[in-house]
Amino acid sequence: MLIHDGQTRELKSDLTLGGILAFIAGGVNSAGYLAYGYFSANMTGNVSMVSELLSVRHFQAAGAFCAIVGMFILGAFVATSLIQAGKSRGYSNIYALTLIVEAVVLALAGLWVSLSFEHINGLALVSVLSFSMGVQNAASTRISESRVRSTHVSGIATDIGVGLALLTGNVSRSQRTMAMERLRLHAVTIASFALGGIAGALTFETVQGLAFCLFSGALVLLSMRYIRIGKRPLDS
Repeated sequence: MLIHDGQTRELKSDLTLGGILAFIAGGVNSAGYLAYGYFSANMTGNVSMVSELLSVRHFQAAGAFCAIVGMFILGAFVATSLIQAGKSRGYSNIYALTLIVEAVVLALAGLWVSLSFEHINGLALVSVLSFSMGVQNAASTRISESRVRSTHVSGIATDIGVGLALLTGNVSRSQRTMAMERLRLHAVTIASFALGGIAGALTFETVQGLAFCLFSGALVLLSMRYIRIGKRPLDS
């Protein structure tokens, strides 16, 4: 699941990976919003907020949302750079290692919230979460050639509409089969994101910052099977 990339991947691997990562992304996104009022995965909404705040000259608030978007981009940059370096050196486990980076960031965020005895800067914390979401989205996008996008709900919803149109239109059997497979993947992803959002909100209300540690643990469990592979091939 975290070894083969591009066209060598099976639909089952994409379904499993998309579901797990979207669940985690939805959970982190909702927990961060519940606690601090910022979305860590919703870049469309954050950019819209920048425009709205700039239009009314609330420059400080606009800067806050710019920082969140910038950290998401930085996370995607770091993840892609790591993946490129690992692939050039022949490391088959580079995607698993990249998700471990995300897990470490989420764990540190969770410990920060749990162990802090002072008021936490919500912007700083959500910026860290946004960095982790950038890492995750870049990793899932690269390994699947953009089929799996764990935080990009707007794009997934668009793809669902496109797929439904193809299924009802005059297309070939192969196109219909491909559209059906993509619809399954997108439906699983968007449903998992929604379920993760519910889980994130409930978990944060119960254990506060440890919620991020729990999502970190899920990433570790997902990745550990592949960490020891190194340069040896393994079937997904």
